[in-house]
Amino acid sequence: MADRSSNTAAERGSWRAQLVTETHETTLLDAGAAPHAAMLPGLTILHHPDLRRIGDRVALPELLSGRAVALSRLEPELAAPGGGSRRPLADSHLSRTPIELRGVEGGQIIVERGAHRGRVAIDGRPLEEHHGFPLDQLEDGVVLVLSSYVALLIHWLDPAPTRSPGLGLVGESPELDRLRREILRVARLEVPVLLRGETGTGKELVAQAIHRAGKRAERDCVVVNMAEIPSSLAASELFGSVKGAFTGADRTQVGFFQRADGGTLFLDEIGETPPEAQALLLRALESHEIQPVGARGVRRVDVRVIAATDADLEAAIAEGRFRAPLLHRLAGYEIRLPALRQRRDDTARLLLHFLEHELTVLGVPRPWDLARFLPLPLMVELVTFSWPGNVRQLRNVARRLAILDAEEPSRRRAELAALLAEPSIPRSQGTPKREVSTASVAPPVPSPALPSRRRRRSYRKPAEVAESELLAALREHDWRLKPTAEALGVSRASLYLLIEGCSGIRKAADLGREEIEAARSRAGDRIVGIARHLEVSEQGLKRRMTQLGMRRTD
Repeated sequence: MADRSSNTAAERGSWRAQLVTETHETTLLDAGAAPHAAMLPGLTILHHPDLRRIGDRVALPELLSGRAVALSRLEPELAAPGGGSRRPLADSHLSRTPIELRGVEGGQIIVERGAHRGRVAIDGRPLEEHHGFPLDQLEDGVVLVLSSYVALLIHWLDPAPTRSPGLGLVGESPELDRLRREILRVARLEVPVLLRGETGTGKELVAQAIHRAGKRAERDCVVVNMAEIPSSLAASELFGSVKGAFTGADRTQVGFFQRADGGTLFLDEIGETPPEAQALLLRALESHEIQPVGARGVRRVDVRVIAATDADLEAAIAEGRFRAPLLHRLAGYEIRLPALRQRRDDTARLLLHFLEHELTVLGVPRPWDLARFLPLPLMVELVTFSWPGNVRQLRNVARRLAILDAEEPSRRRAELAALLAEPSIPRSQGTPKREVSTASVAPPVPSPALPSRRRRRSYRKPAEVAESELLAALREHDWRLKPTAEALGVSRASLYLLIEGCSGIRKAADLGREEIEAARSRAGDRIVGIARHLEVSEQGLKRRMTQLGMRRTD
C-alpha cells in the first residue's frame, strides 16, 4: 500500500485547486467557509441498524460547486475510513426516493425534501419542504435523521487523510488525524513536549503514545501528578533523598527523575506544581543534573520530559503563580489536544469502543445486542452534548450503559428512559464559530415555524453539593438514587458523578462475600435492608451479589 504521509498540506491544496477548476467552483469558496483549504463537506454515519456501519463516511465535493447530492437508501455510497468496500445506506426502512443536499451562493447548504415522503429531521427539527444553513455550521456538524433509523453527521472531512498508525487513539476525525501526525513528528526528537487541552481529552494517553513511538520505548515512562506533591516533599519526591537527610528519612529514596533515567518522565498537571518545586524543576531541566536531598554530589540523568496541563499557564505567569522560564523550557514543542465537541464524528465510534470494553470487564457473555444500549435518540443526544469532561466523561456514560444490562428488563427500560430524558444531556451550544461576513452570506432559506420546546427543569451544579450533604441525603433516602437526586436538586447523571468522586462512599463493587453475608445476618434477607446496612445502592448490591453468585430473595 502506498505511503500517504507524503500528502503535505501544499499537495492537498494543489489537489483541491484542481477540483475547483474541474467543477467551476466559485461562489461557495469565495465565501471562505472551509476551515482548512483541504477540507470538503461530507457525511459520517452516527447510527445505523447495522452498528458496524457507524463511522462509514463519504466526501461531497459537489456541495462546494453548487451541484446537488441525492441521499436515499441507494445513494451515495459510503466506506469505512482508510478504504474498504463502498456501500449505500441500504436499509429497508429508508425510502428509495431521495432528498437533496445542494450548495448555493453565499456559502450555504440547502436540504430539500422534494418527493421524499419519509420522516426527516435536521438538528432535531422536522424537515417540511426545505431547510438551509451556512457552511460554517459544518464546524460543529449538522445531524440529519432519516426515518428514525439512520443518523448522519454533515461536517467537514479531509478527503486525503494521512492514515497515520492508530497509536492507541480511537477515532478517525480530521482533528485526531492531525494529532497523530504531530505525535509522530515529535516522537523521535529529544525536545520536551507540552500537551495542552481541556480536562479529559486524553493527555496521558498521548504522552504514552509519544513515548512508545520514540527512541526510548524500551525504557520506562514514569507518570507523576504534580498536583499531588506537597511543597515540603517536592525535592525528595522528584530527585530522591539519602537516609537520614531529614526527620523520618529512615531509608534512601529514589526520586522520579532517577526512575525515569533513560526513559520518559510525564509531568501531569504541571500548572499545579508548587512554587517551591518550580525552581528545582527548572534547574534540573536546564542542567540535566539532580541532587538527591542530603547527598553531597550531583547526578546526571538522561530523561525525556513530557508535561501536560489544562490550566491557562500564561494567566498563571501574569498572576505570579507560574514561572515563565519553566514554561519556555517545557514547551520545546507544544501540542494542543482537541475537545470532544470538536470531533463529533468520533463520538459514536468512541461510545461503541468503550461500551464493548465495559461489557467485557463486567463479564457479559457475547454476542452483545449493542443496539439495546445505544438506540438512535440516545446516540443523537450524546453526539450533540457539549461534553465538558470530554472523553473521560463519555467513558463514564458508556460504563453506565453497560451496567444497565444487569437489571431486569422492565427496570432496564425505565433506567434507559430516564437516561434519555435527563436534562444533563442538553443540545450543545457548539464551539465558537469563525466570523463570516454578512455581506457574503445570504440569509438561509426559512424553515417552518415550530412549537416551542418544553422547558427543561433547572438543576444545581454538582460543585454546589458538599460531600456531607451528599452523604446525608443518601442515608435519608436509604441509598435510593432517584429520591436522593430529587432531594439534592441534581440530575441523575450528576448524582452518579458525585458518588464516583466522593471518597467517603464505598462502591458495591468493592464488597466481598463475607461482608455481604454478615450484613444479611444482621439485616435479614431483604435487599433493601442489606443495602441500608452496608450503605450502598440496591441496584449496585444486586449486581455485586449476582457477580459473586450469591442467593437473592428480591
